[in-house]
Amino acid sequence: MHNFEPTPDAPSPVSLREATASDIALIASMHARSWASAYRGILPDAYPDHALQAERAAHWEARMREIGAGAGHVLIAEHGGEAVGFVCLVEPDETGSVLVDNLHAMPGRKGLGTGTAMLAEAIRWARSRGARQLHLSVLEENAAAIGFYESRGWQRTAREVDRTAGIDLFSLRYVYPLD
Repeated sequence: MHNFEPTPDAPSPVSLREATASDIALIASMHARSWASAYRGILPDAYPDHALQAERAAHWEARMREIGAGAGHVLIAEHGGEAVGFVCLVEPDETGSVLVDNLHAMPGRKGLGTGTAMLAEAIRWARSRGARQLHLSVLEENAAAIGFYESRGWQRTAREVDRTAGIDLFSLRYVYPLD
């Protein structure tokens, strides 16, 4: 197995900044665009075409209140001053695992090192909180995301039913051990 360990001195054209409440609309828009691209043909077309943007806006209003109250950390990835992705991390749970709640690089802006930079920061942040591992879920049909995580040493641990947009799908749980 190949473990991905970030190198702190590796140059990256991507910079990360802390998200604030003023970024809610930006995060919701990036999330909706990412899902519309990745899940077209997986989720019913009516969802990304009509309901997704409003649903993600409501989600991020609530999530950023939780983050502001200390539940986690959200970062915006930028390249040349343009927002090209974001990552949301949740404080370690009772088992010492940090949830990577969302990690999205924008369609058409992949290949810049955005995902790699965000994962490196997720690992650093989790370690700074004494976490033992990170975990996330990815829809089973999202082959690109699965390939991205597996190529960086994430290990599949479970397959679970995931109700999204009113339909039952399967999601895969992945973990990244920190010890």
